[in-house]
Amino acid sequence: MTDRGDTGADGKAAATPRTPRGTGRRLHGAIAHKLGTAIVSGEYAPGDILSSEVDFSEALDVSRGAYREAIQVLAAKGLVESRPKAGTRVLPRLRWNLLDPDVLAWAFAGEPDKGFVRNLFELRAVVEPAAARFAAERRDREELRIMKDSLAAMRRHTLATEAGRAADRDFHDAILRATRNEAMIVLSASIGAAVSWTTQYKQRARALPRNPIPDHAKVYDAIAAGDGDAADAAMRVLVDLAFEDTRFAMPE
Repeated sequence: MTDRGDTGADGKAAATPRTPRGTGRRLHGAIAHKLGTAIVSGEYAPGDILSSEVDFSEALDVSRGAYREAIQVLAAKGLVESRPKAGTRVLPRLRWNLLDPDVLAWAFAGEPDKGFVRNLFELRAVVEPAAARFAAERRDREELRIMKDSLAAMRRHTLATEAGRAADRDFHDAILRATRNEAMIVLSASIGAAVSWTTQYKQRARALPRNPIPDHAKVYDAIAAGDGDAADAAMRVLVDLAFEDTRFAMPE
């Protein structure tokens, strides 16, 4: 016999209480992505107070626990601050960890701020040419192999694919690791995310304006030859041209 559940005094089946959706990592990650994208895009301005956990969880039909976990993620990245009775407030932009790979992803989920894109490329222009110079002087055979294999994968898959962009990240990561400079190596995840998101952004509405893989090959050749000056110069050209391509893709 089919179990119809409890019945009320009138003999009718009682409604099953609605429970919010789960509190797993994917759910609170999705909430963090939604809120993080809204904050980074400017939908919420610094100083704004977010909806209470009760209102937000009811509006999205999620548990309060999932919302709290998402807020903890945002707080760890410097986007928000929660205080008892005061609520959750969006922090000033200077407090944000703008180089966090998730924050970079949220920035490029919509139309990124032009000033922010320029800042990323200015950072790359400072760090990566010096990294290429150090890599030319300090790399070992394994790092050269990774760079060479990554370059081959970029050619095979092209940068229009996720596999090609992953190879691009591996290429830049190998260069930073070859510097033997721990402070530079710490930036590898951020530089890799910036490279990947800007490359993907450039292809949203049109194909890449030119093929950047030969620029990468020149960097590799200089590093393989142990020529620090040539590696520095080749990387500087690579970053400058990548910035021009990105500017070309941005709306007026």
